[in-house]
Amino acid sequence: MQTNCHFSVFVHEQAKILGDKPVLTYRDFGSREWKSVSWNQFSGIVKQVSSALLNLGVKVQENIGVFSQNAVQYLYTDFGAFGVRAVTVPFYATSSEEQIRFMIADAEVRILFVGEQEQYDKAHRIFPQCPSLERIIIYDKAVNMAPGDPNAIYFDEFLKLGENLPRQTEVEKRCQEATMDDIANILYTSGTTGDSKGVILTHGQYHAAMEANHKTVPVDEKDVVMNFLPYTHVFERGWAILCLTVGARLVINTYPKEIQETLREIHPTCMSSVPRFWEKVFVGVKAKVEKSSGAKRALFNKALSVGRRYNVEYLSNGRRPPLHLQLEYTFFNKTVFSLIRKELGLENAHFFPTAGATVSPEVEEFVHSIGIGMMVGYGLTESLATVSHDHYNAPYTIGSVGRPLDSVEVKIGENDEILLRGATITKGYYKREALTAAAFDEDGFFHTGDAGYMRGGELFLKERIKDLFKTSNGKYIAPQMIESKLLVDKFVEQIAVIADQRKFVSALIVPNFALLEEYARDNGIKVDSPEALCRNPKVQAMMTERMETLQQGLASYERIKRFTLLPKPFSMENGELTNTLKIRRNVLLKNYASEIEAMYQE
Repeated sequence: MQTNCHFSVFVHEQAKILGDKPVLTYRDFGSREWKSVSWNQFSGIVKQVSSALLNLGVKVQENIGVFSQNAVQYLYTDFGAFGVRAVTVPFYATSSEEQIRFMIADAEVRILFVGEQEQYDKAHRIFPQCPSLERIIIYDKAVNMAPGDPNAIYFDEFLKLGENLPRQTEVEKRCQEATMDDIANILYTSGTTGDSKGVILTHGQYHAAMEANHKTVPVDEKDVVMNFLPYTHVFERGWAILCLTVGARLVINTYPKEIQETLREIHPTCMSSVPRFWEKVFVGVKAKVEKSSGAKRALFNKALSVGRRYNVEYLSNGRRPPLHLQLEYTFFNKTVFSLIRKELGLENAHFFPTAGATVSPEVEEFVHSIGIGMMVGYGLTESLATVSHDHYNAPYTIGSVGRPLDSVEVKIGENDEILLRGATITKGYYKREALTAAAFDEDGFFHTGDAGYMRGGELFLKERIKDLFKTSNGKYIAPQMIESKLLVDKFVEQIAVIADQRKFVSALIVPNFALLEEYARDNGIKVDSPEALCRNPKVQAMMTERMETLQQGLASYERIKRFTLLPKPFSMENGELTNTLKIRRNVLLKNYASEIEAMYQE
């Protein structure tokens, strides 16, 4: 059963139904101890936040900033703000000072919630440059405030402003006046071009999205859901709220780098993620198998073959596997796949929504083959996450992004562009009237900028139209498709394809240096420095051979002819990555201009 109502009262309505059932499991900042709160406790703290916000003078539809990694306080803030019809504006915890200064100014943020020391320090430094900013509220009690900072308080102090619910009558009045046209969030997209714009998401959009997803996503109150992606990401935000509407328990993973350890501690049934997570799982499992004895490698390869036939060739096509295959799969599932899932902490696996970038067919096949229900989907911030997704226990095609939600009308336009219309689509960009007008056509369809096609009721992506490269020979190249093929190699950590207006395709590659150093030691190559490893002829030859193998399915004009191994990773600090870790090609072209030109010298 789903509770789907205006977010101003949602937590309190769920508390009436689910009472003392645990809803949020979390760790305090820097702690190793897991704690839980019930729906009743969740409701009580949210009411306190609402009263506290009124005591700070928060007005209807005022914008409130949240600059933090995932934390239990983040959810208290979100729903407490909704309770007084305020708008939350999430910032990625990794945002630069320049980015948060822009967003604070654009959204005229007066109150900013921050997570840990890094976020507080950035907020404190830019405070004098933000005329609208009046107050910083700090989640982590261990943060060292600047001496005499009159503008900052800790979250615990803030909560005391709402102790005993002094403004509850006014809170309830605001809830009664709430409408589905109220803005819930403004989500700023970082953009691979560097342009940032605030996407408006209303309570009505959320209501429509929750209703539509509930029909096709089988999460329920028995599920234990790991929140791994940042709540700032529309995918995690929409997914987490969907899970709350059906009474599932959320486990809040504050530190993304600890996810593997956290999975093994919690054993979740579900988790949304981006393809890179599964690419690393794929590479990790393959690396362990490669180090095994010949007999173990043969057993694994046989198991994988059986798993592929059972899960991909039969079940994905809606066909019942023959009895002998069922028996083989049952055997390998108990003896091989269950051990892999246990090692990952996924022995209770239910299903795992995956979106945000292209999923390599090889990785998708692998995940399904070992008995993990990957649910591939597609969406945008502007569509409040989901446009389409694979349906659980229903036929699906490897390489598709599933079937569109019934709330979204999908149309294929000029240049195969995917166009969207429906109740979950944004009304526009905050204070960007011209940009909003340009994003919609006269029929009300939103232009995504993604190319694709429909086949058999499923949506398939082709490429990002603006990202298409045209070589000097007139051939069109889809860089993301090529990059997804090569990222499955264990030695490739990051890759950026270069081709636009060039006579052939090249690439900048950041190797996995831990594995590369291991390879070097095993092959008598001296490990002096990352720079020396990248230049080493034996390493270059090994990487060339691997690149050629991975590109066998590509047309000759799509294949990387030359590449440069880089001694340091692409980074957000250098402007080379967005907050969602997508590469900014224009910045890479500038930062690595000399390396790129060297690849095209005769």
